[in-house]
Amino acid sequence: MSARRPHSSTIVDGLEQAPSRAMLYPVGFTPEDFRKPQVGVASTWSNLTPCNMHIDELAREASAGADGAGAKSIVFNTITVSDGISMGTPGMRFSLVSREVIADSIETVVGAQGFDGFVAIGGCDKNMPGCAMAMARLNRPSVFVYGGTIQPGANRRDIISVFEAVGARADNRISAEELLEIERTAIPGPGSCGGMYTANTMASAIEALGLSLPGSSAQEAVSSAKLEDSRSAGAAVAKLIAEDIKPSDILSREAFENAIAVVIALEGSTNAVLHLLAMAHSAGVTLELDDFSRIGKRVPVLADMRPAGSYSMSELIAIGGIQPLMKLLLEEGLLHGDCMTVTGRTMAQNLLDVEHYKSDQQIVRSLDNPIKKDSHLVILRGNLAPEGAVAKITGHEGEKFEGNARVFHGEEAAMAAIMVGSVVSGDVVVVRYEGPRGGPGMREMLSPTSAINGRGLSGKVALLTDGRFSGGSSGFVVGHVTPESFVGGPIALIEDGDRITIDAVSREINVNVEEAVMRERRLAWRPPEPYARRGVLAKYARVVSSASTGAITDSA
Repeated sequence: MSARRPHSSTIVDGLEQAPSRAMLYPVGFTPEDFRKPQVGVASTWSNLTPCNMHIDELAREASAGADGAGAKSIVFNTITVSDGISMGTPGMRFSLVSREVIADSIETVVGAQGFDGFVAIGGCDKNMPGCAMAMARLNRPSVFVYGGTIQPGANRRDIISVFEAVGARADNRISAEELLEIERTAIPGPGSCGGMYTANTMASAIEALGLSLPGSSAQEAVSSAKLEDSRSAGAAVAKLIAEDIKPSDILSREAFENAIAVVIALEGSTNAVLHLLAMAHSAGVTLELDDFSRIGKRVPVLADMRPAGSYSMSELIAIGGIQPLMKLLLEEGLLHGDCMTVTGRTMAQNLLDVEHYKSDQQIVRSLDNPIKKDSHLVILRGNLAPEGAVAKITGHEGEKFEGNARVFHGEEAAMAAIMVGSVVSGDVVVVRYEGPRGGPGMREMLSPTSAINGRGLSGKVALLTDGRFSGGSSGFVVGHVTPESFVGGPIALIEDGDRITIDAVSREINVNVEEAVMRERRLAWRPPEPYARRGVLAKYARVVSSASTGAITDSA
């Protein structure tokens, strides 16, 4: 391979850089290594969550792949936090914040150390878009590796089984012993949550963007395929350096449209909206909420995936993963085939030899028999969300909901009401002061939605918030309401008993209150005290943008 070294040469070449070279001998460099391209391996390994507990092994494989291709690899770490562990607690405020910390930290290390390219390995909800944002910002040859999905637990259980069991136990529909058995058997080992939740959604989106090798998003964490994917990624970066293919050659507007189309077809998480907006910003690509609506009008939901559907990622992997789905979309004109990818080939070239799903599989439907003829990700506007809100309407829960508001300041208050049974059929649960600034950190409402489902109220209760939803949430849910309550958005002015209408067909969300009354309420409204005045949460709240622009922290 070519010894192209546009960045590392400034660090290790010449008389003046003798001190730099001296520092690198003790960490394993030889004189010959200084003439090789340097490849960083950004590992999100930690032992605090199953999603990332195996990534150290994948990092070693990626490192070996780069070294074998003639580069010199250097492994470094960044943070991760666990949504599944912090969910429903104050700790969840740090989840979306971690996306920015991860992107910033990778950008910092790669920029400081002068790596010519890098591999980024992520295995949980926020470290994946964080990795992709760093790739876009740095614009150096790079490949993303997904850590892989977890295998199903006993009786096809996963983490959502446990969250829903909490509601079922509160409703006395299962015993304490049954809850304990579910708790102990749902998570069998390493890997990200097993449905089409946020981790698998974002892995699929990143593959559709062209930033990971074909198949990377649809592999189990514990598999020979994932080890090979990691090795191949290291070698691929060395090739990208030689050919000078950078993220800016890959991350076009058309590539983001491909990612949106794949997320829709897979019935993916609402978090994809937030993260793709942020990733596009990092890439300098114009992407707006309305683009999701535009693409959603022509792309159907095809995959019967959890949480709204029946199947896990492992079961999708068994029938071929997402590559046959992407080929189907390409053949129907729903993907842009001429987009460049990290293979050095176009999307169409990557998919050329992919075989279609076998006719007897039940997971991915044909285009003439979709689960939903258009997107399940519905962008709503109205007097309650003039700047937009994101609903996940799969068709299972209906397309319209009208009910009386039950208003709660924060997730904990809403969860307490659900657990004691005071939330009843017909209610619209409004959870406010959970936005990017007001939370701060835009917590996910998985605990409330799972408790609602566990109490048998799925489809009978709607939940509306300026926070977010986990990819594992299901039911009639609307999040990302903007402007958020902390800045005086209309959601801050809703009162108990107000009639709220959510219409996924007309794409509207309105509160049936006279404008004059809303004006009076606005005059009387005062913002609450900030949750934090110092530290990372306070800093985040000061700089973060609206959810409708991706909740970014580096806007101009």
